[in-house]
Amino acid sequence: MKASPHRHTPAIIHLQAIRNNIEHYKHFIDKQPEIWAVVKANAYGHGAVKVAQAVASHVQGFCISNLDEALELRNNDITLPLLVLSGIVPDNADLARDMDITLTVPSVEWLELVIKESTTDLSGLKVHVAVDTGMGRIGVKTTEEINEIYRLAEQHCIEIEGIFTHFATADEKDTDKLQEQSEKFEDILSKLPYRPRYIHSTNSAAGLWHSNQVQDIERLGIAMYGLNPSGTLIDLPYQLEPALTLQSEITHMKKIEAGETVGYGATFEASEETYIGTVSIGYADGWTREMQGFHVLIDGQEAEIVGRISMDQMTIKCDKYYPIGTLVTLIGRDGDREITVDDIAKWRKTINYEIICLLSDRIYRIYK
Repeated sequence: MKASPHRHTPAIIHLQAIRNNIEHYKHFIDKQPEIWAVVKANAYGHGAVKVAQAVASHVQGFCISNLDEALELRNNDITLPLLVLSGIVPDNADLARDMDITLTVPSVEWLELVIKESTTDLSGLKVHVAVDTGMGRIGVKTTEEINEIYRLAEQHCIEIEGIFTHFATADEKDTDKLQEQSEKFEDILSKLPYRPRYIHSTNSAAGLWHSNQVQDIERLGIAMYGLNPSGTLIDLPYQLEPALTLQSEITHMKKIEAGETVGYGATFEASEETYIGTVSIGYADGWTREMQGFHVLIDGQEAEIVGRISMDQMTIKCDKYYPIGTLVTLIGRDGDREITVDDIAKWRKTINYEIICLLSDRIYRIYK
């Protein structure tokens, strides 16, 4: 999908806020791990390349979800270590090795396929072994599996650079599951044939509320972008700076009479004379149909979203006539009022991660 800069619906990315969040996090934790910035999913909608370039001097590596995300960074002169957190198609391991991209070993079977399908010597390939301690997605579960991975890696000159797990409930108040996972991980670590360079298990949530779990690497994700990993469930130990503002503008304004309707399905009917403004954003931009009934900010006041959200446009109920080009704030502050990502997540009954990740490429990014 092509970005649309002539549409005047930008997401404004405050790069200094991201840098500040990284530095504040470093001061908060009582350890000195390497910080690997998680820039998967286009840096949670903030723009992976621009974010990586902006924070490269503040971190020691980057985490991404797949090989193509890693290649995008390499092709844009990002030279720091890159770790693909998910298992990739085995026959692409040679390409990862050639581009100095570290892969995750999710299972013995996967590594066997890599070795079988490789057309070249695998010497120089770096991997981290994923351990499933209770997340249930990828990873080995037994010492026997890890021993076999170590054996195969040594036989084929593959470097086991790290071993990691991922906590399922680090963003929840109940810590029983986290403690259970931590104990399982420690048991696995105690039986390793040798300790690799990196041991890691903490994401943003674990680092913020369970800093005793931080080891060699902190995988800093959502908190880097200024958002609470738990939404509003757990208070933050210190203030984060949200890095994304979403704006648009009035593209059309009209007055309708009582009884007139607006939008698909005629779901809004005016009870009196009403000013209706049209805004260039819709569900193709990630502004989903559930947003009907929510609001935006215009001239420091709330304006209700009325009528169904269309693919490319939506309509708002205004308190007066506003000229074409009037600023509309969808995420961010206008005057004394603010709409946060968590406000939207609460309305849509989801999490803040999903709100920003769904903002499509058609919304062009402006970097401050």
